Amino acid sequence: MHPVEGSWGGGNAWLTQTAAHLQACGYEVRFDLGGDVDAVVLLDPRVGGTVTFGASDIAAYRERHPRTRCLHRINECDLRKGTAEIDALLAEANAVAEHTVFISEWLRDYHAERWFDRDRPHTVIHNGADPAVFHPIGSARFDGGTLRLVTHHWSDNPMKGFDVYERVDALIADGDLADAELWVIGRWPDSTVWRAARTFPPSTGRGLAGPLRRCHVYLTASRFEPGGMHHVEGAQCGLPVLYHEDGGGIVELASRYGIGYRDDPAAAIEAARSGYDELRDRVLAGAPSGDAMCAEYRVVIQRLLA
Repeated sequence: MHPVEGSWGGGNAWLTQTAAHLQACGYEVRFDLGGDVDAVVLLDPRVGGTVTFGASDIAAYRERHPRTRCLHRINECDLRKGTAEIDALLAEANAVAEHTVFISEWLRDYHAERWFDRDRPHTVIHNGADPAVFHPIGSARFDGGTLRLVTHHWSDNPMKGFDVYERVDALIADGDLADAELWVIGRWPDSTVWRAARTFPPSTGRGLAGPLRRCHVYLTASRFEPGGMHHVEGAQCGLPVLYHEDGGGIVELASRYGIGYRDDPAAAIEAARSGYDELRDRVLAGAPSGDAMCAEYRVVIQRLLA
């Protein structure tokens, strides 16, 4: 997969960050199978667009270079977006890998119920965002008054939770959720009509981190998310996270410093308002770390090569 500049989803954010980390640690990183390659990291089995070679190409390369190792990072599943072909593609591609990394325990268990053998070498490594960009220094602190909620998504797929965001927007517009404001950054379905929310176009890097730090609480309603990067970026900016209990891998991280909800997001919002100071302390102490994530991948690659 070739990296892309600008807003392009969590996979691209992981790619640019991890490639830079490996290069800083002395690795040569390339995005093709030219030359002598010690290890291949398989990110997406769907060849096309930014993905320029797939599992069959890796298998053919390894026939010529038998010492080359393969790490498969799995961050997808069919349940996430209501597709029907991803699980099978991942299972087929995984045959070329010596080691598999899942981005959450939830995702590992999901695939283990369908095709993955838990006895095969694997690791769970949660996502982390670039700490040079997504950090809490200078972030707003809630001390009463208007509570600013924020969410952001590159994808406009309804499974990202737009039904909940529209519901919160309506509660604010109707005056049923007092002293609250909703910021929505990115993309949303064409059918969505915001009534009170402040909306912003897709952004990335510092252009995204700045608005996140101006808010107090991060709201995610994404369902069956393998892991996600959006809530991680919010947490690393110092925002406690409100998360849907069907959030999949999101729950593993957000439960450390946030509040879950199912049918009543307004109650979770009010709980965050009243318990903000404790939640803020918890997110500052336990937010994900892009540095730690990259180091974990580096250790896995070192083990493969050694």
